[in-house]
Amino acid sequence: MSALLFHLDASLPQSLQSQLREQIAHAILEGHLPVDEALPSSRKLAKELGVARNTVMLAYEQLLDDGYLIARERSGYFVNPDILGGRVEAVAQPAPVEDQLPWNTLLTMAPSRQRSITKPRDWLQYDYPFLYGQIDPALFPTQHWRECSRDSVSVPAIRHWSADHLSEDDPLLIEQIHQRLLPRRGVWARPEEILITVGAQQALWITAMLVLGPGRRFAMENPGYVDMANIARTFTDQVVAMDVDDQGMVPDERLSGCHLAYVTPSHQSPTGVTMPMERRRLLLESAKRHNLLVIEDDYESETNFVDNPTPALKSLDEEGRVIYVGSLSKTLAPGLRLGYMVAPPAFIQEARALRRLMLRHPATNNQRSIALFLDRGYHDALLRQLRQTYQRRWMLMREALDKHLPELSTRSTFGGSSFWLEGPPQLDAARLCQLAREHDILIECGDLHYLHGQHRNVLRMGFSAIDDARIEPGIERLATLLLQAMVAN
Repeated sequence: MSALLFHLDASLPQSLQSQLREQIAHAILEGHLPVDEALPSSRKLAKELGVARNTVMLAYEQLLDDGYLIARERSGYFVNPDILGGRVEAVAQPAPVEDQLPWNTLLTMAPSRQRSITKPRDWLQYDYPFLYGQIDPALFPTQHWRECSRDSVSVPAIRHWSADHLSEDDPLLIEQIHQRLLPRRGVWARPEEILITVGAQQALWITAMLVLGPGRRFAMENPGYVDMANIARTFTDQVVAMDVDDQGMVPDERLSGCHLAYVTPSHQSPTGVTMPMERRRLLLESAKRHNLLVIEDDYESETNFVDNPTPALKSLDEEGRVIYVGSLSKTLAPGLRLGYMVAPPAFIQEARALRRLMLRHPATNNQRSIALFLDRGYHDALLRQLRQTYQRRWMLMREALDKHLPELSTRSTFGGSSFWLEGPPQLDAARLCQLAREHDILIECGDLHYLHGQHRNVLRMGFSAIDDARIEPGIERLATLLLQAMVAN
């Protein structure tokens, strides 16, 4: 019976002991192990599974400590009946029937119908993943992150973060953002002006929910960040498309009557161009003249390849109109989902209250791990490594594009982690993306970043997740597919 229930695999990263512990616990909860019968002895089970006896003994002892098992003298280990208490009796589920509820009348929105960014789950299996927004696993600071994660679960740390903090954030993380991250961008803020969010995405949602509504106008870059457009359309149907040139968003009279504008001045999303100081001042003057707030998504500010990067728009803000949004997910890992926003105390007070209604606060154990990572200087070291790596890859990719794909033009950039490319009018980027995927290359179509109209000849190629040695061979292979993606006008 035990040989049928438990299957251990030495090739998995999880230890055999941990695998056995989980499988026994699962079998208990599923009712596969009778309460009134002793489990096999450690010697017998070890022999059946072909593992060391100590592996079984340690698994049994951990299950005993966790309350799954009880020990009876001279009789062995038994399932603890208390572990099954309070569980609803399992009943046979009826066969699924076709969904007949009138969801179109029961729901007020259908966000799944919005166009949004998608990426293959198995992107790591592709030879040439020119994807934006993913990281090269080889660049992740595994040792330093493990150290900080381990220290965040020390007994004193657990006593601190395991309590209900209601709407408060980890004070060490606030301190690190206040003293270490924001001054790097020329932003001087008080702790009460900082709020931790579940990635930059939540900061954008909170801001839109506080400012936008029916009849309120929202301005954003075109092309721009598609998720920001989708968030805005959740609250208003008045989304104003602002032109983007080689200096970023053009702050013209279309801002008149708007209540909120969204801009990515460090590296415009998705083109990668940087807004110069003169344009930034012009944007702030327009915001004052038209009486609107501005979201500054400080997108990829960390990956700048010049010695003196342009200060954040927020650093020039004298009236408190700029709501600054930063992210630690971009430099550490997208899956960590931790960001922050900086705004006047009156705005942060409302944002904190709204966040509490949504989820109270981001997980405090994660906040403490990242706070330690910042406090020990590991984030600074990671940024230096990323800048060096991305600058090298940028140069390799620039040279490979010029050599193998001169038909594709790109705007002048000096940082970021991707290239925004425009092909000849007859290029069908969607067709090229499909052909590329069939040849183990991942690139992204650019059309969905536009608020309206068809722009079928643009695409984006990232270099954050691809090894240096694969850049030129991947672009060379892509070049062989370009002619097949041309269509007659």
